[in-house]
Amino acid sequence: MTYHILTIAAASITDLKKNPMGTVADADGEAVAILNRNEPAFYCVPPELYAYYQELAEDAALNHIADERLKNGEFVDVDINDL
Repeated sequence: MTYHILTIAAASITDLKKNPMGTVADADGEAVAILNRNEPAFYCVPPELYAYYQELAEDAALNHIADERLKNGEFVDVDINDL
């Protein structure tokens, strides 16, 4: 069976247990695929990258809301001089 590893860096669970902070630091701020018996078990993501992923998810949710509102078609005309 083949697996897609979605990171540049990968480490075994044994490596992670021996030196958790070193394993993450070796990835230079990128996510690390943690392997269990050569199969991806989970991804270890640094806080800065996780925050970026959260922002992307929030942006996608807001885009979905905006798209739904555009479909509704209830628009209000506003004169910029009235603002």
